[in-house]
Amino acid sequence: MFKPLIEWYLSALDTGGYPLIALLMAIESSILPLPSEVVIPPAAHLAHTQGRFTMVGIVIAGAIGSWVGATAMYWISRVAGRPFVLRYGKYIMITPEKVAGAERWADSFGAWGILVSRFLPVVRHLIGIPAGVVKMNFKFYTLSTLVGSAFWCAILCYLGVKAGQDEKLMAGSVRQIGLWVGGVLIVLGVLYYFFVHRHMKVKGDSDA
Repeated sequence: MFKPLIEWYLSALDTGGYPLIALLMAIESSILPLPSEVVIPPAAHLAHTQGRFTMVGIVIAGAIGSWVGATAMYWISRVAGRPFVLRYGKYIMITPEKVAGAERWADSFGAWGILVSRFLPVVRHLIGIPAGVVKMNFKFYTLSTLVGSAFWCAILCYLGVKAGQDEKLMAGSVRQIGLWVGGVLIVLGVLYYFFVHRHMKVKGDSDA
């Protein structure tokens, strides 16, 4: 089931190159929670095994794409305001509950939470909303987004290379795929619970 999908994506990368990586990461950082964990590692695998890309190029493309998506969220929220986001966000999968949760998360971590958010699921594509609403300094927002995104893409490149060195995984072993997917989900789940869920939900529940 996974092998045809992986082969299709690798083929798309071969023709789309860095612009495709940037586009997918822009989507990941804006309206749709497309996991960067499935965007960057395959490109890193191609870079390591076939030299079609460079790791530096992948990191730069990923960081720029993330910045484009995050910037779109920031300016929409800054110009249109919170009421607009709350009213129309539901049409692009951004519910009022998600907005309120992102605001609580931003309150918990402060301005440097922009950088930290690049490493965390869910909050990655939401953090631009509270940053735009409070009119956070755009230069700081840009720097934090680019630095955090670059580090995150570098980590994903490393994982992509390591995954590519697993012969059983590359051969399509269901067990090995399960181990890798399960391991990634566990790590992301732990990060989400300790750094996102508790800060997005607990305060809201206590206020109710």
